[in-house]
Formats: sequence, C-alpha cells, structure tokens
Amino acid sequence: MMRPFEYLKETPSQTAGPYVHIGLAPGAAGFDIYERELGWDIAGPNAGGERIRVEGVVTDGTGAPVKDVLLEAWQANADGIYAHPEHPGEVEDGFRGWGRVISDFETGTWGFDTVKPGPVPGRNGRLMAPHINLWIVARGINVGLNTRLYFEDEAEANAADPVLNLIEWEHRRQTLIARRSESGGAVTYRFDICLQGDGETVFFDI
Repeated sequence: MMRPFEYLKETPSQTAGPYVHIGLAPGAAGFDIYERELGWDIAGPNAGGERIRVEGVVTDGTGAPVKDVLLEAWQANADGIYAHPEHPGEVEDGFRGWGRVISDFETGTWGFDTVKPGPVPGRNGRLMAPHINLWIVARGINVGLNTRLYFEDEAEANAADPVLNLIEWEHRRQTLIARRSESGGAVTYRFDICLQGDGETVFFDI
C-alpha cells in the first residue's frame, strides 16, 4: 500500500499576491475588520530601554520602491530576552517583541516604533549583537525573505557577532547595518532593503 507522500505531488508555489494585506493587515488596506489588529504594538508602553523608530524602503532590482511590502519583525527586549513561554515574567508587561507593518502604498516607506534590543545568547552561549529579525513578503516573492537589522552604533558587538562573521565580504555585511540619526531627541534607524542587483541585502535560508 502506497503512503500519501509517495504519490502526492508538490504544491506549486505562488507569490503573495495583491490580497495579502486584506488578510494580514486589513486596517491598512482600508478594511475595518478587527477592533485591534494583531502585531502593530511591538514593545508596549512599559518596555524599558531606548525608544527608537526603524524605517526604510524595499527596492527591486531596478532601484524602484516596492510599494506593497508586508514585513514582520521580532526582537528581544532591552535586556536581550524574547517574549516566549520559556521565559514567563521575564519581559515587561505588554512587551510582544513582534510586529507586522506594511509599506505606504504611495511611497513604499515602511516603519515601526519599538525599543532598541539588547544582545542575546546564540548557539554555544555566544552573544549575538543587538538585532531585529525581519521577514518580507510582497508580490513577485515566492518565498518570504528573512534578514536581520543590526545597529551601526554597536560596532564592537557587531564585530564579534557569530552570524555577521559568517558573511565573507565586508560590503555584504554592511547591507545589514541600520544607520542612526537623531532629530528633536527622537532616534531613527534607517534600514533600506534591496531585493536584488547591486547592493542586494543579505537574506538567510532558515
């Protein structure tokens, strides 16, 4: 008797399509479905640490902004702890550590407010530099893309980060570094993502 996996064919892949926002971020797409959408509040009002804004644009191989991008972000808190059942009570009340945003349909700009994460332990107890994990989907992308955002003012931690050090070329590592600016006491980190071509962002197969 044949088992199901021995005769079933692989399901064909498909891009995210124009309706991804209706299902995952309906409010931004103009649909008043939920009283409170899942994922917009990343850190919560009680989180400690430095308040920051992260923003950028996703560009295609020609340098044009991709205007229908959806990004998911997840991160540790300022003490380097993720909101996870294995760490009950170790993060601030209301700290989700996860959020979902979409780009502006006119400009392609995306952004979210959060707190700057702390270093987190990786494999074999080695500390990883402060970073935010990002997952990107849009029309034309068959499989969601995973990348990381590191902070330019964490040069010493970045130099020792085990993941960054897996990237052989320095100019490729630089595609994962967000640039800091300050205006009126507000801190912004700029992180533009290039899908292909010159300056393509490093993506991870996880």
